[in-house]
Amino acid sequence: MLNPEPIIYAAIFLGVLLAVEGIYLLVFGDSIRMNSRVNRRIDMLEKGTDREKVLETLRREREQHKSCSRIPLLSIISDRADKAKIAFSPKALIMIMVFLSIAAFLALSFGTSASFPIRLGLAPVMGVGAVYMWLNKKAKARMALIEEQLPDAVELMVRSLRVGHPFSSAVNIVAQEVADPLGTEFGIIADEAAYGMDITESLNNMAESIGLQDLRFLAVAVNIQQKSGGNLAEILEGLAKVIRARFKLFRRVKAITAEAKWSGMFLSFFPLLALIGINLAQPHYYDKVMETEFFIPAVLVVGVFLGINIIFMRMMVNIKV
Repeated sequence: MLNPEPIIYAAIFLGVLLAVEGIYLLVFGDSIRMNSRVNRRIDMLEKGTDREKVLETLRREREQHKSCSRIPLLSIISDRADKAKIAFSPKALIMIMVFLSIAAFLALSFGTSASFPIRLGLAPVMGVGAVYMWLNKKAKARMALIEEQLPDAVELMVRSLRVGHPFSSAVNIVAQEVADPLGTEFGIIADEAAYGMDITESLNNMAESIGLQDLRFLAVAVNIQQKSGGNLAEILEGLAKVIRARFKLFRRVKAITAEAKWSGMFLSFFPLLALIGINLAQPHYYDKVMETEFFIPAVLVVGVFLGINIIFMRMMVNIKV
């Protein structure tokens, strides 16, 4: 007889994961659809919001998740939330994790026969894990889009500089012409420069906030040019070529290592899938083995070796470009 509990556990976790996206779309659905089509900063300015107020709002949103960076577990969540630039505040994220943990506990209570300690320990793992997976997916998508937009943005600055515009005007053109997420990030730089902040400092702040190496290259190139002089258009043109070449090389490496990554994932998770399959087909298959004194040490050793295997598989295919 098949044991349905592992399937129920997976279904509960999937339901919790989908609930995160559902809550986000329910609360911010209209603004998300709007922001996917336009530059959010330009949209706020066109609605009549004062430029200083727009800057204050965007800077507050950029910094809101950094307040949790020193809290051990929450720092991991806040880092992903900062990279994803979601509309949820840190307090809202904590409330959502608590709500999802309670929902998972209730689902485990009504849907499974697990003991109270197991339900109490598994429910927070499902609630927090679902939020982290959702944030990680959003962050990766946003970082990938910024990487794709950056070469075009730098080339736009190069064309602007060659027709005689100063660098601050070139940044402002990028802020107006490039879509989100990069357009609003450059808009913050343009507004900060308009209110007296050094533009190289603004670039450094953006590069550190987003955490992309190519943006750090841009900030360093502008900083060096501001201090030592030189033709900034030529410097940025060379940087745009380097960024675009790195992007193409990264895509090529990703395509070449795709098979190795999937092979590594399969080899890493196949023992777990086989274990689940055996338990589904024969729920009492390991009953006699579990009664021996070597069962727990053997499980721990296998778990350690599986963890080492996953780490080494990731190291082998994680090629830096």
